[in-house]
Amino acid sequence: MALMKGKALKYIILLATISVAGIFLIQFTFIRNSYNLSDKQFKESASVALKEVAWQIMLSTGSTANFDSITPVEIISNSIFLVNVGAAIDKELLKSNLIHELKRHEIYYGFEFAIFNPTEEQMDEGTLVLPNSEEQPSFYAFPVNEAYTNYFSIHFPDRSSYFNSRLSIWYFLTGLLVLVIFFFGYTLAIIIRQRQLSEVQKNFINNLTHELKTPISSIALSANVLNDKKILDSPKRLFEYARIIQEQNERLSKNVEKVLNLASIEKSRIKLNLETINTKLLIQEIIEIFKHTASGQKAKVTSILNCTECTINADKFHFTNLISNILENAAKYCETSPEIQVKVKRRKNNIELSFTDNGIGIPREYRRKIFKKFYRVPTGNVHNVKGFGLGLDYVHIIVKAHHWKIKVDENPKGGSIFTLTIPN
Repeated sequence: MALMKGKALKYIILLATISVAGIFLIQFTFIRNSYNLSDKQFKESASVALKEVAWQIMLSTGSTANFDSITPVEIISNSIFLVNVGAAIDKELLKSNLIHELKRHEIYYGFEFAIFNPTEEQMDEGTLVLPNSEEQPSFYAFPVNEAYTNYFSIHFPDRSSYFNSRLSIWYFLTGLLVLVIFFFGYTLAIIIRQRQLSEVQKNFINNLTHELKTPISSIALSANVLNDKKILDSPKRLFEYARIIQEQNERLSKNVEKVLNLASIEKSRIKLNLETINTKLLIQEIIEIFKHTASGQKAKVTSILNCTECTINADKFHFTNLISNILENAAKYCETSPEIQVKVKRRKNNIELSFTDNGIGIPREYRRKIFKKFYRVPTGNVHNVKGFGLGLDYVHIIVKAHHWKIKVDENPKGGSIFTLTIPN
């Protein structure tokens, strides 16, 4: 059922992605077509306006008879037009006609123009006319056409205002679409995150239920046996069931303590009681204590403490728990006889603690996730090692509180290497 739900969610995400991509493609096509249409309209409007200007100049010189025999306007590029007048051109008359005709055709933007001088066979100095009709010298290199004698060139340096005025509605709709898609993506991310959290919490509750019910059942069973008077006739059985009750009680207490520690950490920020610690001596103490635990009795722990004056500022209580959790995980997640090597060394201004084990290892894609709360590396429907996924989350919290760093690498011989970097 969960697999089907997972596939359904993947299909939904795929369809949503295709839909969003399709909408963007349609929107882009509309904007591109609108831009091309606006460009075409600009060229047509500018050409009509410049034809009117050419007619007015020819009218003022009495040479309108030649108007039908010439091509008044030639479009050189998107923003450069060449206007063949076939008569002498007065600069002031040309400027006033340009301003009037361009405004009449709703081209309210700055332009620059230059008149060809047939005597010197080059363009005269150009003039830039701003939208407010103010003049400035123009330094634009206007093109020259050897086929004409009396003509002028006009250049529109900035047509963005023209296009913005016509495409503003599309820009608005595109911005609105981006905003909608952003909220859609954000909502989808929250749904995926909530689904992941729900799955993780479900696994946590299942593990917690198992971890609590197992010792409770063992204690209840042992208590029923001890409640029988006949047990007094078998002292060995009596001590055996008493031992079971004691072990399961310790296991139950440990699990409850883990959950309570998690709750206390979540409710308030960790307050560190920093003190100067001799790393070498403390790690030796932790290893000795670990060897007497249920996990440690099965493990072979060796230490290489090649570090003199390895003192750090840390909370001794939390630092001890941090090291113990790493050692316990290394022993638990091992299918053979656990072998753990603890190494302390100084590197530049840091002290590095590495824990190398011969366990089952952690695939690369899960190494960043193992420090998340409740997370356990997927092993199908079977978890051979019971737990809550809280140990490494606690480790990460303590590391972060001390402003240290921790990473996980693969042990070439099989297993994992946890490296703790402590600024000295």
